[in-house]
Amino acid sequence: MTPTSYDALMEVVRNRMTVRAFDPSVPIPREHYELILEAARHAPSGANAQPWHFIVVEDQSLKDRIMAYFREEQVARAKLKMKFPTPDYRGLATAPGFIVVASDFRWVRAFPVLNDGSELDRMYKENAERILLQSVAAATMSAHLAAAALGYNVWWVTAIGQEKAQAAMKPLLGIPEELSVLDIMCFGPPAKAPYKRWKKRLEEIVSWNRFDPAQAKTEAQIDEWIATQRQKVMYKDEKNVD
Repeated sequence: MTPTSYDALMEVVRNRMTVRAFDPSVPIPREHYELILEAARHAPSGANAQPWHFIVVEDQSLKDRIMAYFREEQVARAKLKMKFPTPDYRGLATAPGFIVVASDFRWVRAFPVLNDGSELDRMYKENAERILLQSVAAATMSAHLAAAALGYNVWWVTAIGQEKAQAAMKPLLGIPEELSVLDIMCFGPPAKAPYKRWKKRLEEIVSWNRFDPAQAKTEAQIDEWIATQRQKVMYKDEKNVD
């Protein structure tokens, strides 16, 4: 890769910014959907199984109904006093670009598994599920970068692992029972100017040859960060952004 192409890539990477409210008045051309999904289909996957399927949602009534489920989840979290800074899911209905990402977990059979019901087989299948999820995440990230390259802001919606979420969305979109909805990609022009969120410095996340013990965190340190810093860095504009 030449420095010029790396610089072009990093321009896209740095400008891939998350927003949770969009300008719904700007339609997404079919060509842009195809360009974004063309990037997704070139992602790497375990055994080259490509275990992903993308459902483009253009129907506003479907977006509204999906948003309604997430809005109920938002209210439920508030009642549970989870102390988690849950986003305002009403922004889902404003997204002009809307792609539901699904996968069939039977594709784990393409990865190293024994299929004999043994404890070793169970461990291999757990790892196979990780391979599948990493594969789909790679495709989703490729799609996000393509959307950013086209000038859109994005939102990676992941709070859909619960059975209730699956039961709410599969019938709406005609998704077979064998498939699972893994995430939703929203994109479009932002409702207001986005901001770059805080990122850790490179030296905080990299070790050379062996793990740097100075980077290890105790459980108490992690809990302290969650209690004092999590909300600040999730949705607030930070001064020190590299």
